[in-house]
Amino acid sequence: MEKLPQLIFMLSLFLFPFAFAGHDYGQALSKSIMFFEAQRSGYLPHNQRVSWRSHSGLQDGKVSGVDLVGGYYDAGDNVKFGLPMAFTVTMMSWSIIEYGKQMASSGELGHAMEAVKWGTDYFIKAHPEPNVLYGEVGDGNTDHKCWQRPEDMTTDRHAYKIDPSNPGSDLAGETAAAMAAASIVFRRSNPAYSRELLSHAYELFDFADKYRGKYDSSITVAQKYYRSISGYNDELLWAAAWLYQASNNQYYLDYLGRNGDAMGGTGWQMTEFSWDVKYPGVQTLVAKFLLQGKAGIHTPVFERYLEKSEYFMCSCMGRGTHNVQKTPGGLIYRQRWNNLQFATSSSFLATVYSDYLASSARDLKCASGYVAPSQLLSFAKSQVDYILGDNPRATSYMVGYGNNFPQRVHHRGSSIVSIKANPSFVSCMGGYDTWFSSKRSNTNILTGAIVGGPDAYDDFADERKNYEQTEPATYNNAPLIGVLARLGGGHGGYNQLLPVVVTAPKPVVTRQHSFIKPKITPSPASWSGPISVEQKVTHSWVANGITYYRYSTIVTNKSNKNLKSLNLSISKLYGPLWGLTKSGDSYTFPAWINSLSAGKSLEFVYIHSTSPADVSVANYLLA
Repeated sequence: MEKLPQLIFMLSLFLFPFAFAGHDYGQALSKSIMFFEAQRSGYLPHNQRVSWRSHSGLQDGKVSGVDLVGGYYDAGDNVKFGLPMAFTVTMMSWSIIEYGKQMASSGELGHAMEAVKWGTDYFIKAHPEPNVLYGEVGDGNTDHKCWQRPEDMTTDRHAYKIDPSNPGSDLAGETAAAMAAASIVFRRSNPAYSRELLSHAYELFDFADKYRGKYDSSITVAQKYYRSISGYNDELLWAAAWLYQASNNQYYLDYLGRNGDAMGGTGWQMTEFSWDVKYPGVQTLVAKFLLQGKAGIHTPVFERYLEKSEYFMCSCMGRGTHNVQKTPGGLIYRQRWNNLQFATSSSFLATVYSDYLASSARDLKCASGYVAPSQLLSFAKSQVDYILGDNPRATSYMVGYGNNFPQRVHHRGSSIVSIKANPSFVSCMGGYDTWFSSKRSNTNILTGAIVGGPDAYDDFADERKNYEQTEPATYNNAPLIGVLARLGGGHGGYNQLLPVVVTAPKPVVTRQHSFIKPKITPSPASWSGPISVEQKVTHSWVANGITYYRYSTIVTNKSNKNLKSLNLSISKLYGPLWGLTKSGDSYTFPAWINSLSAGKSLEFVYIHSTSPADVSVANYLLA
């Protein structure tokens, strides 16, 4: 009986060879990035494209005396879980690092970078001290008793942290990896922000390495939802690899060489890459360093990393000694609950490794023989095509893509009428009675979401209560955006092993027009004194024949003391401003900041239709 579905699927390929048309990977990329806007927590920006969402979680962290507004909800609930959120940001960043050029050509690089920054802005807040990191806001146990829009939340919003007495090396390590990877993304377009991210990454890695322990032993409420089964050694190696890639600091390369054997980097033969298990990701990155000729004295150790990376690739291809299970339709299958996370993450590693091999003129060495890089990429494509509809059910598991996609997604905000359409309060049980139990399609389309997906036999039940199959997650989408960019934009004819440069995204223009871009000059405060101010245009668009500009202004404390108070004078401002507090005729720190440490920066933005406003430092106090 097990062979019957496979037989039917194979017959369909022979009898109906044109049943599966080619996919629009560019459209899928756009939708997959848009999904992250539906998962945003905090104050939503003026350019929010998912219009049925509104502000939420505006008191997060307040009880603990820290501003934790922002970040992402992980899936269909309203909890902010730090470990999967950090993995999401790492994988989005890696996607941009490898395939940013392709994203830029499709006009999606800016959106992808905004998605990364939404996460890293939150991580900066969540890391208020070198050895303190907030790793969760909200409690899954109480949250899951409620079916409410995030805008209506009445559940507990307690903030949970790790510190030297309650360590979490896996959480701190993954967050360090996310900050380091993101620092590469912003290195050219926002160098001050890039340096700030890298500074946090250094501190978080030191914290993770010095005070070792599993985060779910400290944040015990996470155990039921995101238990760290693999431990923390993989995250320590993962963070070291990203810090080396971001900084080129020999210390982190040596760390990978010295600890590869003891921490399992060269020993574990894995067939899973996920928010919990990072070993295949580490092994792939270190293999890249080896192929780049950077291993030096660590070459023998790095060759063992590469062997384990290729073990993973061969197992995905069905060419190894222990191959991954697949459904009759050809999808990687690991578990019933949210299986597609493994398909997207495996596809990403296969995609980047195929390009690493092609760039070094190598083939993949498997137990059954050599495999060309193009075959590895074909495997990744097969997984993506399955997700987009080339499967026995002809179902797209990306919401909003194709004509047949899940309608009853297990997602609170998507299933309940938008607060903008009906502001009436939705209670915990009222949400269950009226919206969760409804057999109707979700009120709001959760565009771009990758749901949990089919079972081991390619079957799928489109029911809201079927959370194992119909609930989406941010970490399903994050690796996929890289694969979609690669499939949609091609290789681009460049060597994937050369140093990475992510260019600044081009402004999105709504129609052809000509205008003179304002000349940007540093504020006078940039030239002298301990407080610098730098401005730049980050976006422009045309509305009703008028060109508007979005300006980003970075204020940096260049002294070696704390900036206790600050007053900025801003003149020639003809539009709205975000990120500062108006105080009389001047502007001061925003409500969530009461001081600025040495070397730290804050950012505020404003919009108007002319040259930059005049920004200067009126007065300040250092202590």
